[in-house]
Amino acid sequence: MHRAIELCFMFHVRVINMFRGCHTALITPMKADGSVDYDGLESLSEFQISNGISGILAVGTTGESPTLLWEEHNEVIERTVLLAKNRCLSIAGTGSNSTKETLEGSEHASHVGANAVLLVDPYYNGPSSLEIRREYVEPVAREFPNVQVIPYVIPGRTGAMLQVEDLAILKEQYPNVSCVKEATGDLDNMAKTRRICGEKFTIMSGDDDKTVIMMKRSDIGASGVISVMSNILPGPIQRLTELLIDDRNEEAEELALSMAPLFSCVGINTIETTPFGNVECKARNPLAVKSLMNVLGMPSGPTRRPLGKMTKKGITVVLDAARQVQKNDPSLLAPIGDFFNIDIEARLANERLIHGLIYETY
Repeated sequence: MHRAIELCFMFHVRVINMFRGCHTALITPMKADGSVDYDGLESLSEFQISNGISGILAVGTTGESPTLLWEEHNEVIERTVLLAKNRCLSIAGTGSNSTKETLEGSEHASHVGANAVLLVDPYYNGPSSLEIRREYVEPVAREFPNVQVIPYVIPGRTGAMLQVEDLAILKEQYPNVSCVKEATGDLDNMAKTRRICGEKFTIMSGDDDKTVIMMKRSDIGASGVISVMSNILPGPIQRLTELLIDDRNEEAEELALSMAPLFSCVGINTIETTPFGNVECKARNPLAVKSLMNVLGMPSGPTRRPLGKMTKKGITVVLDAARQVQKNDPSLLAPIGDFFNIDIEARLANERLIHGLIYETY
């Protein structure tokens, strides 16, 4: 009995310390024909690990989970897990709007050795928070007790939302639900999560531009970020989270300010002109980050349809942001040049590189 209690305690302590720092929501690189670029995936994973990242999330929103076939889904996860083994944490994006598919994907992720699975709130079919808890997260947590299960709350993308109260019930009933990826953008909801779920529960920022405030505020107390822009800035964002964990807030804020132009580029909204009037055009993640990675010469390739290309206005916003970050501190993007053997300044200045990445007309 005492040994069981001891093992439970050790498991809980390991979990508490598990999700700290920066975990990159890795893109899924594609070839020109739209097939997965597995060589590029390995290269990107090595780039992340060589820059000291805490963990890699495979096939999340940024990894284009809705448009990958499940065979591809599983292959990307398996390869990423094997590359990450004993080097950084591996998180498998196995969420979907079908619990059956999620269970099958989570079984595969567990089998190949993923440290955790990320379950995005089911999209489009719109289950209630009660249904998300009982019919979606609970079956996975119950079936795979040795794998950490991370609910991913992002109502702006899914149209559904696991409420804090249901998250707290999950946390009480299942030791392997001890962390949430919080991407509501609602600081009050984050503070409520801390208040109800307790100090030992882990909150991870799901938005690059919210990381500093989420980690600084004692009533939120985030432990780190699952980041989009760390696809490009793994070392600096990892460093940012370490500074914040160490309460070196002045240094952290200075570093965050130098990267801020890119933090605002996860999604890009522009106003475009048509023969029938102006329309708002939203380039959603991962379109902006993959476009920039293409310009920088990193493995990326196209997005999967129905995602497509950016407008000229949209990519101009992204490139201007990257140029500003380069001006702020050239050392931030330098690891890309070193690892991939490219000239960052020259590529950012070469306007011809955007051809093929944009719609020439609306």
